[in-house]
Amino acid sequence: MNLEQALPKTTIEITDGFELITLGAGCFWCTEAVFQRLEGVEKVISGYAGGIIPNPTYKQICTGTTGHAEVINVYFDPKKISLENLLEVFWATHDPTTLNRQGGDAGPQYRSAIFYHNETQKEIASKHKAELNGSKVFDNPIVTEITAFTNFYPAENYHQDYFNLNGMQPYCQFVVRPKVEKLKKYFGEKLKK
Repeated sequence: MNLEQALPKTTIEITDGFELITLGAGCFWCTEAVFQRLEGVEKVISGYAGGIIPNPTYKQICTGTTGHAEVINVYFDPKKISLENLLEVFWATHDPTTLNRQGGDAGPQYRSAIFYHNETQKEIASKHKAELNGSKVFDNPIVTEITAFTNFYPAENYHQDYFNLNGMQPYCQFVVRPKVEKLKKYFGEKLKK
């Protein structure tokens, strides 16, 4: 089975030496744009995770009543980028201290979340969170949810690769682009060539 065949499934699949982590950091357009640019990240799929209804639509998610978070599935090569490095980028490119909000985007669908796929991922994410809280890197405590992966539903096609295809739209210019620029400034050595 190749990576493309594994993508639409809601079960955990790790193929061709790639690992999978599911991350929520507000709007998935922003999160996708950041993680697509990292060396060692093979594929990023925007979608919905952690909710109570199967195959939700964007319209349903926007109500904030389905329990889903806007997330990305990140397929990465651990020989090229570690989970620790991915989490460094995760913590630095959104505000993990605001509950159910990222900037102007508010609601539980925009919560900060790490959906782990195995106990090792849980341990690493929990350790990172504790260390950051302990060293008071942020002014307020981190509220990021760290929970077991239960489901993932790919978002509609028009949400995929959104920033790369719609970079001139106002939301992309004013919200997504600053996150990408921050990534370049602080993590330039981790970017794809």
